[in-house]
Amino acid sequence: MSPGPGAADEVLVARVVPDVTGLDKHFDYLVPEAMADAVRPGSQVRVPLHGRRVGGWVIAVGPPDGSVAPDRLLPLAKWSGIGPAPELVELAPWAATRWGTDRLRPFLVAASPPTLVRAVPPPNRTVDPGPTTSSAVHRVPPNTDPLPLVLGAAAGGPLLVLHPTLAAARALANRLRRTGLAVALVPEQWARAAGGVDVVVGTRAGVWAPCPGLATIVVLDEHDESLQEERTPTWHARDVAIERARRAGAACVLVSPSPSVTALEWAGDRFVRPSVAEERASWPLLEVVDRTQEEPWKRSLVTSELIRHLRDPQQRVVCVLNVVGRARLLACRACRNLQRCERCDAAVRQDDAGSFVCARCGTVRPAVCQHCGSMAMANVRPGVSRIREELEAAAARPVVAVTGDSDHVAPADVYVGTEAVLHRVRNTDVVAFLDLDAELLAPRYRAAEQAMALLVRAARLVGPRAAGGRLLVQTFLPHHEVLEAVLHADPTRLAVVETERRRLLGLPPFRALAAVQGNGADELAASTGLEHTTAGTVTLVRGDTWLELGERLAAAPRPPGSRLRVEVDPPRR
Repeated sequence: MSPGPGAADEVLVARVVPDVTGLDKHFDYLVPEAMADAVRPGSQVRVPLHGRRVGGWVIAVGPPDGSVAPDRLLPLAKWSGIGPAPELVELAPWAATRWGTDRLRPFLVAASPPTLVRAVPPPNRTVDPGPTTSSAVHRVPPNTDPLPLVLGAAAGGPLLVLHPTLAAARALANRLRRTGLAVALVPEQWARAAGGVDVVVGTRAGVWAPCPGLATIVVLDEHDESLQEERTPTWHARDVAIERARRAGAACVLVSPSPSVTALEWAGDRFVRPSVAEERASWPLLEVVDRTQEEPWKRSLVTSELIRHLRDPQQRVVCVLNVVGRARLLACRACRNLQRCERCDAAVRQDDAGSFVCARCGTVRPAVCQHCGSMAMANVRPGVSRIREELEAAAARPVVAVTGDSDHVAPADVYVGTEAVLHRVRNTDVVAFLDLDAELLAPRYRAAEQAMALLVRAARLVGPRAAGGRLLVQTFLPHHEVLEAVLHADPTRLAVVETERRRLLGLPPFRALAAVQGNGADELAASTGLEHTTAGTVTLVRGDTWLELGERLAAAPRPPGSRLRVEVDPPRR
């Protein structure tokens, strides 16, 4: 069946993907003559399925292919509204293969309006398209306004702009409107975008938004992991944008203060960077606190350099520690044994009630050393709740703790929290990373890039060095390439090292990687015929290309009764 409408007097068949969770199939239906002009690839319809009516998407329309006699097909029950553009329907199978699945529904959901749309407004464009911009990676310093770059891209014709956060996307849309451009913010203005405007602005799912006549896609903060879907399939807006632009003959511009290795490898020599002076002026000052000479059992995250900032009444300080609770790594002061779970041997943490809790299996036990019976413990890695008390004592002023679960952030001059605090607090003089080594040494191949992303976010929070912006990092790795990159305001220092490391280890983007988790993960990985290994509860599968890996994963039979999670290009592995 070939996509596309036929004449009204012909027998037409629509291939439909039902909007039913867990049903990863498509079905053929007759197109009633009254619907022939409305039904096309992307149309949202209602169809009979197992005795009930369900919604769905038409992915192809054409004459019968002979596999089933037309008189045995049920007719479409209803045309519901306009859905994804045909070119996005064609993009969905590529994305399914790229991210190791045979499911089209997640991509069609992302490409659909939030409410049914039966008609779109006429085009509203104010720009006469000029020469389009060129595909490239642009390195833009953290405190540089991206608006001029976006306006330059908009001059070349219909533009799609993506930003990792909704608040920033909304603010950018408002600023673009004030310049006189016709703008649609998706998903709430999906119909306006489908009608045709100068600029369509959205977040991650915006890469699937309609944009007739697309000339350029701009992805802002390309390095941000929010651009990757957390649910499976774990598609990434950057990679979808690159493929969508290629198919449309449009330009793709990736923008970041510290572009990812994936972006740089894609761009090759299409790389635009600012002047050394401009880049240096935009980054804040970095103060590195070298902790390598401290006594191992007398280490505190509250160093003298940090106390100096905490006690300055003129400074507002934010402390970042990506560890919740009171403690995440404890050792007995008497026998110096690390405290582990007696059931699964994982390190235990201490909750706010004082008990030891295993994060792996959930076992709870009293705070007593299982080796010598002592109750005196050293917090080798304290959590936010515990460190708040230490900071408050050192600062001699109130300290507010902030985590991702915090509903309200009270006003204060000193905050401590997980990385969520970087999104909840404004107008800060100093951001102090109490234990950045936990990020730099995390067992994830993206660890260095993710640590750099935290420093970029903090750099925007404190502002450029000329305004007094300052970052403080406490570390046992004072010469790590991430810190060298920030210290010298030169992210190339990180990119060069990280690129070579990934190339030598066969990690993305030089080879394709997926993580499979759940009962039967080993069996599924083995059935792909690809290289695989098991680390803890996760089985890693590696292929030479993304499409090879995706095809093998999608085709691999699932073991009976298994509940598997497959993450292609896993963000946290």
